[in-house]
Amino acid sequence: MESESEASFTRWAGDRQLALLRTAVLLTGDHHRAEDLVQDALAKVAARWERLRDEAPESYARKVIVRTNISWWRKQRREVVTEPGDRPVDGGEPSVDRRILLDQALARLTARQRAAVVLRYYDDLPERETAEALGVSVGTVKSTTHHALRQMRESSPELAELLGAVEEVR
Repeated sequence: MESESEASFTRWAGDRQLALLRTAVLLTGDHHRAEDLVQDALAKVAARWERLRDEAPESYARKVIVRTNISWWRKQRREVVTEPGDRPVDGGEPSVDRRILLDQALARLTARQRAAVVLRYYDDLPERETAEALGVSVGTVKSTTHHALRQMRESSPELAELLGAVEEVR
């Protein structure tokens, strides 16, 4: 029989798993690795559920995902900027085209830049929470996102208007 604690974790995990997976996919660009990161994070949250359930389990899970991804990236020495895929960008729906351009622009960023942009603008985290998840200072988050957005704007001029609006909102 499942205890109340186990039941509350199961409910929480069921509610948040897709959002965590979206973050992980955007961070890694690899659906399979993203699933592994989410499962690892959920296992770590489950092990600490009694302490985390009344605090910030999603923040902790996100931090595990980001830091585990950064550790993997460091071990692989993959701060190599990737080239965009061979997917065509014209002829489709405008929102689809923009999504493809965004994916390609994200793929050109370093792992740290990508993590900062995803946490700040996709997950809409404040700078302080982004800094905590990345294990860096708020100033580092500000400069990293600024440089990443500039790089995205330069590599994908079609996104300049969209990225300019993002910076104005922040």
